[in-house]
Amino acid sequence: MSKNRPPSQRQLKAGELIRRALSEILAKENIRDPDLQGVSVTISEVRASPDLKHAIVYAAPLGGGDAEKTVKALQRCGSFLRGRLGKEMEMKSTPRLKFVADTSFDTAEDMQRLLNQPQVKQDLGKEY
Repeated sequence: MSKNRPPSQRQLKAGELIRRALSEILAKENIRDPDLQGVSVTISEVRASPDLKHAIVYAAPLGGGDAEKTVKALQRCGSFLRGRLGKEMEMKSTPRLKFVADTSFDTAEDMQRLLNQPQVKQDLGKEY
């Protein structure tokens, strides 16, 4: 099987279900890790493996902050979150979670900054 294949509908559906469940768990649960105290975490995407035994969770602190610190804290709480996820979802097996810092918000900000530069704005206004 090729690594470049797009995810199946099953993988996409499972990823979205996991994303929603994790978001709810993080909002409701009192997680004891000091690096997560008072931090709202955004789960932007979850990519499930074809066998649904592993999931990559893209996360970032809401409103900015130290994404790497937040991801490390989530990874430390991974067993707890996986256990809660197993209770929330009806899946044959609960996937192992790997947390990764989501940099898409930073990329979007950088793109907006570039597009707002005077040199770029003047080029965007031209008709070719």
